[in-house]
Amino acid sequence: MLALLNGSDNFVNKDHKLDQSLCSYIGVEVNSLYSMKDRLDSFNIATNVQNLLIDYATGTKVEDDEYQKMRARLIEDHSISHLIPDLVKNYRSLKHFWPFIKDQFSTYADRRNFIYDKFKPLLDYLENSNSVPSELSIDSILKKFDSQSIHSVWQRALERKSTDPEGAITLARTLLESVCKHILDDLKVDYNKKNIDLSALYKKTATELNLSTSQHTEEIFKQILGSCSGVINGLGDLRNKLGDAHGKGKNAVIPAPRHAELSVNLAGSMALFLVQTFQAKSD
Repeated sequence: MLALLNGSDNFVNKDHKLDQSLCSYIGVEVNSLYSMKDRLDSFNIATNVQNLLIDYATGTKVEDDEYQKMRARLIEDHSISHLIPDLVKNYRSLKHFWPFIKDQFSTYADRRNFIYDKFKPLLDYLENSNSVPSELSIDSILKKFDSQSIHSVWQRALERKSTDPEGAITLARTLLESVCKHILDDLKVDYNKKNIDLSALYKKTATELNLSTSQHTEEIFKQILGSCSGVINGLGDLRNKLGDAHGKGKNAVIPAPRHAELSVNLAGSMALFLVQTFQAKSD
């Protein structure tokens, strides 16, 4: 099996496991398949950690051992690591947390509100049974990659899936176009800025990121990367036929919310894969 993976470093880590960005694309949401019990346990642990920090920051005596045990249990859950507050990750004990919170805020109310705000995204996610882990992962990565333009497009696409399917499909295509352009701009690679063809734009981006099927020999990777290219081409065609970028004739097909859901989710997964691959290549 290991011999099969040789020469495919973009996709395999030192433990010989598939790269998580690739797994996210092909539908494997690594370590994030929650049962209701798992979700409830994580919510209770996160709430306990939050309350221990608030109690300590506002003058209540708290056992450091209890905090460290609760913190360790929370950190163990890698599926929510992107939502765990930095103050939990950075401060392993209460004595290390104290200088930070003391210098940052002088009043108990300010300290309490700060900690509540930091835990809110995590607790909201764990409390909401309808949360979709992949959407949260995509949102987090795109926000860090480019919060003003790309993340804004992603947010608008999510908002329009049910109320404006045509607009959401157009935004799905815009998301991929923007991600490809940002990556090529960062790599200082020229592309046609006048005649914007998504397939050509993706092909150039894929080549720069070593994601072209011609750059690999193993059949499994050629198959997956070929599917990636097919998704891009399909989204471009879907936008032309069902999006709101062009005028429509009398017998035009009207997309349903499920069509927009598919388009936005596919575009988000591809955007996540491209950004994470670019970041791994840059590190």
